[in-house]
Amino acid sequence: MLKRTLTASIITVLALGAATACSSNSGSSASSGSGGSGGTPTVKLMAGGLDKQIYLPYQLAENLGFYKKYGVKVELSTEQNGGVGAEEAMASGQVDMAGAWYNHTIEFQAKGKAVEDVVQLSGAPGEREMCTKKSGVTSAADFKGKTLGVTDLGSGTDTLTQFMAAKKGVKTGQFHRLAVGAGSTAVAALKNGKADCVMTTQPTVAAVEKKGVGTSAIDLATTDGAKAALGGPFPGASVLARTDWVNSHKDAVQKVVDALVATMHWINTHSAADIANKLPASYVQNQLVTKTDYIKALTEDKGQFLPDGIMPAGGPKTALATEKLVGSVTSSVDLGKTFTNEFALNANKKEGFTTTTTPAGANG
Repeated sequence: MLKRTLTASIITVLALGAATACSSNSGSSASSGSGGSGGTPTVKLMAGGLDKQIYLPYQLAENLGFYKKYGVKVELSTEQNGGVGAEEAMASGQVDMAGAWYNHTIEFQAKGKAVEDVVQLSGAPGEREMCTKKSGVTSAADFKGKTLGVTDLGSGTDTLTQFMAAKKGVKTGQFHRLAVGAGSTAVAALKNGKADCVMTTQPTVAAVEKKGVGTSAIDLATTDGAKAALGGPFPGASVLARTDWVNSHKDAVQKVVDALVATMHWINTHSAADIANKLPASYVQNQLVTKTDYIKALTEDKGQFLPDGIMPAGGPKTALATEKLVGSVTSSVDLGKTFTNEFALNANKKEGFTTTTTPAGANG
């Protein structure tokens, strides 16, 4: 997701099928991922930070036993600071799938690469603009003359920062963007006065608040917050894969999506404490936060997660608007080829889940 260039009711299943990249291609269906033919498929998935709350479903699905339940072995890995981003590792074939933001599919298409989102886990970036009291920042209109911390230059947080500023009439050249990473480095940037604000996720948000070095000025952590700040739902955490790989490994993709859709329903029907209890201890209690902090933060921001894995109507359009406004994408984009609801619809139908997300159509 984050490090590299920026990551309901079913209206008509037939219309959605026609709108998706996968369903419009006849590619062969394989019974395995990267692990060869026959038996349980093995799929390699790298996420943009497995210990970040915005990306918790990937590890949670493993800990709940859902990958095993649905017949797939998923080898999870996490991108490292200074290393290759999850979406780039996927695009280059180092891994099969990326746990990253949806908007990367738009950027890849603009570069002539076919990548698609096969299941959508959140309808918001899961970020908050954390600002010092001294900064005087209460909205993006106040960004002029400020130093704003982002995960990395060219990252999703970088794009969102520029987009929010542009919507308020503040040009990119009127403020300074600084790469601060996440966790302790982001906290230090605020504490040491190197940045007036940083855009970051939980549990870093909780650490910033607990240390008293900043407060939340802009909420992008919930679907409602994203709509208010960005003009519509912003599809955040998802699973991305190359379209050619998807079309030749449909069985493996479906099993991964089955497991993650089941996980999203589990998240929707369980408390933040239940979720925290199922995650690795090091994720919920470390040098940044206590378990109590983690649970409180997740309770506040759990609204970012979609209960059914379906790409929400309007989400792709919002993502494309951010890319165009900041100049990351200047060519035309066929949004219908950047995502598919085919696998999520199948997964919900298989388990008899009631869907509540209004699905996006071919034009996003």
